[in-house]
Amino acid sequence: MAITSANQLELLQTAEAVAREKMIEPELVIEAMEDSLARAAKSRYGAEMDIRVKIDRKTGNASFTRVRTVVADEEVENYQAQVTVEQAKPYLDNPQIGDEIIDIVPPVELGRIAAQSAKQVILQRVREAERDRQYEEFKDRAGTIINGVVKREEYGNIIVDVGRGEAILRRNEKIGRESYRPNDRIRAYIKDVRRETRGPQIFLSRTDPQFMAELFKMEVPEIYDGVIEIKAVARDPGSRAKIAVISYDSSIDPVGACVGMRGSRVQAVVGELQGEKIDIIPWNEDQATFLVNALQPAEVSKVVFDEENNKIEVVVPDEQLSLAIGRRGQNVRLASQLTGLDIDILTDEEESKRRQAEFNSRTALFMEALDLDEFFAQLLVAEGFTNLEEVAYVDQGELLTIDGVDGDTAAELQARARDVLEAKNKAALDAARALGVEDSLVEFEGLTPQMLEALAKDGIKTLEDFATCADWELAGGWTTVNGARVKDEGLLEKFEISLEEAQTMVMTARVMLGWVDPTELDGEPEADDTEDDDDDTNKEAGA
Repeated sequence: MAITSANQLELLQTAEAVAREKMIEPELVIEAMEDSLARAAKSRYGAEMDIRVKIDRKTGNASFTRVRTVVADEEVENYQAQVTVEQAKPYLDNPQIGDEIIDIVPPVELGRIAAQSAKQVILQRVREAERDRQYEEFKDRAGTIINGVVKREEYGNIIVDVGRGEAILRRNEKIGRESYRPNDRIRAYIKDVRRETRGPQIFLSRTDPQFMAELFKMEVPEIYDGVIEIKAVARDPGSRAKIAVISYDSSIDPVGACVGMRGSRVQAVVGELQGEKIDIIPWNEDQATFLVNALQPAEVSKVVFDEENNKIEVVVPDEQLSLAIGRRGQNVRLASQLTGLDIDILTDEEESKRRQAEFNSRTALFMEALDLDEFFAQLLVAEGFTNLEEVAYVDQGELLTIDGVDGDTAAELQARARDVLEAKNKAALDAARALGVEDSLVEFEGLTPQMLEALAKDGIKTLEDFATCADWELAGGWTTVNGARVKDEGLLEKFEISLEEAQTMVMTARVMLGWVDPTELDGEPEADDTEDDDDDTNKEAGA
């Protein structure tokens, strides 16, 4: 079939019909037609030729042209599509590199094979345009709720019709054992939208904590308006959840607004989440107060916060222990997720026993190291002294506040403490040297003899060895393996070295060795990235 013998307007009508059906721009369809006709022409005139086709957007007339580009002599690679400046002179006045010689060529006739090939090219380009349109439509909707209709189930995954595309709800993103049949209506959270070779992939979730947050935003106008903010969400999908809210209007109770009249608002969310019980908690800037709220309905006696290790100890009455922990640890787990803290729960009795054990161990330490009687050692512990360093280097005035301690006694206590510490330091340094630690590491500022001994036991004996360490290897950290957090003990973690201190020391060692130019540093040392990247494992630095 020759193009010239066909109804030229039919091309435009076909392009418009396809564009309407696929909801894409007609221009994209026409460009696909031009590309398919150009390929057919190349099969007729030669694959190495640069044949271009232009379809008039008003008349539908298709014009075929051969294009040759002017290039430098040494750059000619395709003699059918490229010419030198000298070769172009018969065709162009004063030809320059980059100019094009355009010749009209006769239209081609599309045989059966060529027509089928052209059809496949057009369909492929239309599919690509349709996929791009779908991706552009949904990429900005990630993080929102969408309504759809169940189309089918594949290996436990639900395929959902979301209007102009399909989305997938994986079986691990469904709540509990909920099941769906074709044509069931479903509401889900758009968790991710990815551009892949097989087309845009829209991943839905009903277990994501933000799904519940978005549901509350739909049910509570104050949240939508920004008067109330959802600060944190923790879920055990299908069973229980905790949500922390704060009000920026003192006249509005954030918890009451989320509950609604007779529980109407929260019940609407509970119904969507298959009966999931929801604890609505007032958010508080004070972490201890917030944690007490998060552990509701359990009562809390005392909270001890360890800022350095980002851990918190909660003391509850003996009869409240099971309520604070919850069934299978659910309550404390959700409270930990909500606050972002590692929580240890103790009863009053357990905390009392632990405090007594610490008191006894510190008393024994002072009795043995400082040659004190039990009463005097207990006085030091009662005044808050926990180790020999505090006794040795504290301002003497603090010792004088203890009943029965005068200037001579205070001086003697500090002298004994310093003698013991010096003896321990000498023993640790001798042990480190015996293990082969070199002077370059011994003289490095910031490492105590005990630290040197610990490093030597792990094979770190030179400044070069130390400089190759990662910060988390020294300060400790967490490894996430298949979603579970596993603690990694740092070589110097027991000496309470922080991640920042480890970073500084490692970077200083690298500068001293000439591995790093100090002028290139921006003040703060960068986090070490020497650990291996792994799909299933990643490091979370920090003690």
